[in-house]
Amino acid sequence: MKEMDNSVDVLDESEMHAHSATVHKVKAAMPDEDTLADMAELFKVFGDSTRIKILAALSASECCVACISDILNMSVSAVSHQLRILRQSKLVKTRREGKEIYYALDDEHIDKILALALEHAAET
Repeated sequence: MKEMDNSVDVLDESEMHAHSATVHKVKAAMPDEDTLADMAELFKVFGDSTRIKILAALSASECCVACISDILNMSVSAVSHQLRILRQSKLVKTRREGKEIYYALDDEHIDKILALALEHAAET
């Protein structure tokens, strides 16, 4: 019976450290674990087509729930549910005018993310 070779190829020292400057540079540039987790959560929220539609509508204009509902041809309840998620994720903010609540993108970063995503999608 033939014996199995369980040895591991070992790189010589010059090969092992050939990329150490790159490794150190990238490690220094990497965000911390909490920031990376927050970024992943942000992309999860962006990962829903209904929420993207709402954000796209709000990038054009501040809207109330009824307007968004009409624009997307969805129920007010369904839109409200998605707006709650977007508010909790700090992607949209609200403004009250009398009994009406208006929604808008929270800041210019959200609009930039949407614009970049649209530009990227148009390339494919």
